[in-house]
Amino acid sequence: MRTDIDKINEQSPYTDLTEGMQIFAAGTSKKFNTGEWRTNTPVFLADKCKQCLLCCPVCPDVAIPFKDGKRLEFDYDHCKGCGICAKVCPFDAIVMKEGIEP
Repeated sequence: MRTDIDKINEQSPYTDLTEGMQIFAAGTSKKFNTGEWRTNTPVFLADKCKQCLLCCPVCPDVAIPFKDGKRLEFDYDHCKGCGICAKVCPFDAIVMKEGIEP
């Protein structure tokens, strides 16, 4: 039996799924606030930032928005606090803070 992946949701019985179909569809995390998973939170220090934008492409959650060549505040609804952005920042404009609140 083939199941249409667009029809799968949280209420779909597991018996309707085949092995490997436990993923709903790509990009669905935009619909869920996954930021509550984090245990550490990045804090943006705007006064130290030189707008090099090195942090934006390395964020696995696309939680560092930018507009007109300038980075904006973190999207804490989706940031999982991995700290990659802080490690790549050459200006120490991102520091990691313990806990989920910035």
